Amino acid sequence: MAPIINDFTLNIATANGTGSQSANLILLQSIFEMGIEVSGKNLFPSNISGLPTWYIIRVSDQGYQAPGNRVDLQVLVNPATWEEDLAALEPGTVVVWNSDGKMPMEREDVISYPIPMNSLARKLNPKLAKLVSNIIYVGALAEILGIENEALESAVMKQFKGKASAIELNTSALSLGREYFIENLSKQDNYVLEPRERKQERFFIEGNEATALGCIFGGVQMLSWYPITPSSSLAESIIAYVPKLRLNSEGEPTVAIIQSEDELAAAGMVIGAGWAGARGMTATSGPGISLMQEFIGLAYFAEVPSVFWDVNRVGPSTGLPTRTQQSDIQILYEGSHGDTQHIVLIPGTVEECFEFGWKAFDVAERYQTPVFGLSDLDLGMNRWSCAGFDYPDQPMDRGKVIRDKDVFEAFEDFGRYKDFDGDGIPYRTLPGSGMDPILYRGTGHNEKGKYSEKPEDYLYLMNRLRQKITNARNDLPAPILRQEDECEIGIIYLGSMENSIQEIDDILESTGMKVSQCRVRALPLHGEVEAFIERHEMVIVLEINRDGQLYAIIRKEIPNHLVPKVHSVAYSDGMPPRGKIYAEKILKKIEEVRL
Repeated sequence: MAPIINDFTLNIATANGTGSQSANLILLQSIFEMGIEVSGKNLFPSNISGLPTWYIIRVSDQGYQAPGNRVDLQVLVNPATWEEDLAALEPGTVVVWNSDGKMPMEREDVISYPIPMNSLARKLNPKLAKLVSNIIYVGALAEILGIENEALESAVMKQFKGKASAIELNTSALSLGREYFIENLSKQDNYVLEPRERKQERFFIEGNEATALGCIFGGVQMLSWYPITPSSSLAESIIAYVPKLRLNSEGEPTVAIIQSEDELAAAGMVIGAGWAGARGMTATSGPGISLMQEFIGLAYFAEVPSVFWDVNRVGPSTGLPTRTQQSDIQILYEGSHGDTQHIVLIPGTVEECFEFGWKAFDVAERYQTPVFGLSDLDLGMNRWSCAGFDYPDQPMDRGKVIRDKDVFEAFEDFGRYKDFDGDGIPYRTLPGSGMDPILYRGTGHNEKGKYSEKPEDYLYLMNRLRQKITNARNDLPAPILRQEDECEIGIIYLGSMENSIQEIDDILESTGMKVSQCRVRALPLHGEVEAFIERHEMVIVLEINRDGQLYAIIRKEIPNHLVPKVHSVAYSDGMPPRGKIYAEKILKKIEEVRL
């Protein structure tokens, strides 16, 4: 058999709370240490320990990061899902399984590697056998695939960060797994890992951690939050980095961090910070955004800078709390009651998570409005390869804040909500500055900020609010455009679909279908999105939800003559996007339109 080099999908079926996550991350990191392009996705249960969990590792020299179109290697450890996992495998799949699990191997059409994981672990450490047994399969896989010892040792060191006893125990367990395979089994498959030379240093980081670092470098001064999957690690990362990056000369933290009693309270605190002139933020997910709607409307109408990060999970209601989706697009863009429209920044990579983490504060203060960051569970809670971040290279943009009394007094007939410059953005003063007015009002008001129900005051106010958000569109991150030459069909997508799009593109091209790409990175839509649609005969909007939310926004905002060009491919089953599924749906949509 010809070797299959650096091109496979590995699925590991275990149970939550058994220590499998550490083992899987060691496996992921060790492959990464060999210079190989690899990504991992954790599919974990939404409630208690002991429920099934799967970890999917994609190895691809082509850089594909989505789960593959089939499982090539399967690790079976969890008896609860044994039959289902085994039945789902295609003939020829490599199966590494726990022969101590008292579950029979009933498939003769797979390549079977039985490993007595529990017995080996008990020999090493009876008390910790449940945890150690997971490392045994990593050692066996290392021998099967050809993972270098140096890479394994480096991965263990990074996972346990100097904890000598844990490093020693896990290193011994890896050796046990490798030695068992050498002494008792022989390689029957053709999957091989071959080291690659990396052109630049890279490291793994989760999207939530990258966002947290961006927020710190963006000058966050107040974080209020309420725990919710999958955004909690964003707040927890800020908490972890503050002592390292944000202490004053007396060693005191310069960020106020408050775990609030609920999401509504967290939103109120963010608005209070913005009113006072501080950079305030919160991190939540869709259910939290739902609870915050009244305060979000207040921040929009009263024009209070505020930052909200939504790490999207599957809804509606409690939905699938530990699965991924792009279903909060519309609630962020048009959230709260009445006529509202918000700025939304949409990263698709960990580098952009960092960048938009700090830019969100600049945009919020420049336009005096709530700004949303839209990430998702796949991007936020999984580790991604990264070469580094582009740090802020300009002073913070604090917007139209009057800090000098002479400047304030130079204004004739100052009004908190008066548009002096014609850009829709008023000037503001801060509490304690001695410059009145500092009033912010969430009811109807005139240019002075005084209560008003006059039709002309309300009409002026609402038009001005729309104007400033509309004016922001080309100041926000422009879309990423790729491969436009002689392409009749364009694909518009957003967010973490970035990590599947190249595989989708290659599948389409293998059928003779060449397409252009346009990744939307902000709402309201940048002018280049409309221009992209204009240049193509057919445009498909690709997104991870049921109803085509981005598609609906695009159709509403583009000129009428472009609407017939735009078509929707929206699909969501809770799983990270798989290239084959989306490519097939695109091809089907093209066929339907052309008929």
